[in-house]
Amino acid sequence: MKFLLDMPVSSALLDILEAHGHEGVHAHQIGRGRASDAELPDIARRENRVIIMADLDFARLLALSMAEGPGLILFCGGNYSDREMCDLLAGVLGRVPSELLDRSICVVDTKHVRVTALPLDRRP
Repeated sequence: MKFLLDMPVSSALLDILEAHGHEGVHAHQIGRGRASDAELPDIARRENRVIIMADLDFARLLALSMAEGPGLILFCGGNYSDREMCDLLAGVLGRVPSELLDRSICVVDTKHVRVTALPLDRRP
C-alpha cells in the first residue's frame, strides 16, 4: 500500500511504513510542502495513496464531499512527539486491514482508533 504524509506529520513515519511493507512519501519530498487541502487528495487519488495527516479541516472536506477516497489516517487530540506518532501508526497498521484503510477515514488518538468507510452516509 502507498501513503502520502502531509507536512505537519513527521517524516519518521516513513520508517514505520517501510517496516510494515508499505511505501510512503512525504509532501516535502515531492515538492508539495505548501500544497493546499485540495491538492493533496488529487495527488493521493492519482497515485493511489492513503493520506496521513493531522488536519481536521481536510477530514471535514473529505467527509462532506461524499467521495470514496482517498483513504485518510487522521491523528487528532494532541501534539504528538515523533515517537508517539510512530507508535500510534504502527498500531493502526497492525490492526486495521489495508483494504479498509484505502477507502476509509481512520481517526487515531492515544486511546482509540475509529475506522469509518467512505463515502460517509449523510442520511438523517
